[in-house]
Amino acid sequence: MKTYNIAVIAGDGIGPEVIFEGKKVLQGIAELDGSFRAEFTDFPWGCEYYLKTGRMMEEGGLEKLRAFDAIYLGAVGYPGVPDNVSLGGLLLEIRRGFDEYINLRPVKLLKGAPCPLKHVAQEDIDMIVVRENSEGEYANVGARLYPGTPQEMALQTGVFSRKGCERVIRYAYELAKKEKKTLTSVSKGNALGYSMVFWDEIFKEVGKEYPEVVTSSLMVDAASMFFVKDPGRFQVVVTSNLFGDILTDLGAAIAGGMGLAAGANLNPERKFPSMFEPIHGSAPDIAGKGLANPLAAIWSISQMLDFLGHEEWGKRVVEAIETLLVEKRTLTPDLGGRAKTSDISDGILEILRR
Repeated sequence: MKTYNIAVIAGDGIGPEVIFEGKKVLQGIAELDGSFRAEFTDFPWGCEYYLKTGRMMEEGGLEKLRAFDAIYLGAVGYPGVPDNVSLGGLLLEIRRGFDEYINLRPVKLLKGAPCPLKHVAQEDIDMIVVRENSEGEYANVGARLYPGTPQEMALQTGVFSRKGCERVIRYAYELAKKEKKTLTSVSKGNALGYSMVFWDEIFKEVGKEYPEVVTSSLMVDAASMFFVKDPGRFQVVVTSNLFGDILTDLGAAIAGGMGLAAGANLNPERKFPSMFEPIHGSAPDIAGKGLANPLAAIWSISQMLDFLGHEEWGKRVVEAIETLLVEKRTLTPDLGGRAKTSDISDGILEILRR
């Protein structure tokens, strides 16, 4: 029997609550399947750990994580810890250290999920955003000059390498080819005359190898408008780190809210473990109250199953989430229900056992 060793960083706020539900779902699926099992190792890293030790994760943490098949992350952030510290000391450290250069964010409106757009049909919102995840605007290259003086300035440099751009763009082309979908590149070449023009040129170069893929290119401001006015035009989207971060949160808003937003941080070559996470915040105001919606954490388990080679189970988890939303028997308050966080995994597993 195959054993998957999963590193768990539940993190802050509602993180431990939603991650516990995801773990229950994965363990339940392993029992139903019978060909594999999941073993979890918990790490107490996050903002509480930082307040005690001055570090978001222990020294040598990446080496400890390297041996695992996957990483399951809950949420990072807490009042009193600056956001740049909490993000940079854990999430970004893992993404960069393990070369998780592909960020996959499904933007899919499931049946039964709420949508603020009244003019679109459920099937109109069904896309996957491929976000560059290792460099770009989040490379953390820059400087603060003349601090404390009227001349003080901050320099933030985006890093766009040919290797970095080409590999994420090629991944998106391969995905579009495999799934017979269109591909849209989102950039801002009219204003960012070096980085985004470079991106646009590489998108065209790589595209010559994929004549069967129908493509389009949009400025990020136009793409933001069309995410709202005409989301049906998007199937596979590829974009830079910053633009992908913003657009996928907009995508979450039109596809059921942040409680249904999952993300995968992939090292496609599998030289390092990949990381799977719900992408909502830590929501410390509702932590411990049983109000948190764990469906995004469960959806990220679906992404983990896909990556581990159990695509059929990954598909069934998403279908079970959809059934849960349609039946409306077991929903948390943000979705109009009265269920507790701890009820949701039981509801999903009951559906999977039918």
